[in-house]
Amino acid sequence: MAGKKMRNMLRVLVVLCLALFLVPGRAAAGDLADVRKAGVLRHIGIPYANFIIDENTGLDVEIMRLFARHLGVEYRFVESDWSSLFGDLTGKVTKVVGDEVQVVGSTEVKGDIIATGLTELDWRKQLVNYSAPTFPTQVWCIAGSYFPARPIRSAGAIEEDIKAVKEILRGRRVMGKEGTCLAPGLYGIENVAKEIFSFPGSLNDIAPAIIKGEADMALLDVPDTLVALEKWPGKLKVLGPVSEQQQMGAGFAKDAPELLRAFNEFYAGLRASGEYDQLVQKYYPSVFRFYPEFFGQ
Repeated sequence: MAGKKMRNMLRVLVVLCLALFLVPGRAAAGDLADVRKAGVLRHIGIPYANFIIDENTGLDVEIMRLFARHLGVEYRFVESDWSSLFGDLTGKVTKVVGDEVQVVGSTEVKGDIIATGLTELDWRKQLVNYSAPTFPTQVWCIAGSYFPARPIRSAGAIEEDIKAVKEILRGRRVMGKEGTCLAPGLYGIENVAKEIFSFPGSLNDIAPAIIKGEADMALLDVPDTLVALEKWPGKLKVLGPVSEQQQMGAGFAKDAPELLRAFNEFYAGLRASGEYDQLVQKYYPSVFRFYPEFFGQ
């Protein structure tokens, strides 16, 4: 009798364990209803410039925390890197071939929104839907203060300015980073530079690499450049632009239109209240001088 009871208890335990194992988790990026049901907003990001300094600090961290509070859910930061960023949102492993994105596998979905100073690029738009623009940017060419070339004098036309910078790049060793907005191929740099290589480390480490002389020049976007100029005064100089003005925004899964709509409405209110400008002033105080039109100044 005792043996029979033990066997029955074991069967019940096995069934319970299987039930717990088979209960579906939150395996996909959620739309608005899913986020509210789960009670948590999962923010995917990469420590980069002053957008994400750590899980508690940074412009995008503070915006996403406010958005989570607006939705009435908890906030959770999910750290990623440039090689897995879009897979963490979409569940798709991809590779970029020319202007096309190819799906080559699947992976675990880890979050609901990408917010990490994400520049709008055509190939990225094949993977995610962007929010309303949240930050102005541009790709600049930087060099160490020891570099002999001088910054260009603006001709008043961006096309002419870019052409002048490319003349400085001619025959030089230029550093960028593939898979990001700093990929030299996006701007035709391969047609003028003597050598191009992709920096293997973090975007935050490109400026110090240039100071150390690891390349003649590097491509760096506006937010990271502004941080670097403040962090290493007198060590760097901006030679000029290699791109026209670009925009950054938050990235949403293609099947999360309601979450995107909710964010855009929240963001519009944040800007109208003046709170957004206060956050930008906290993390990028000098950007207003470069892009007054974006900030309505």
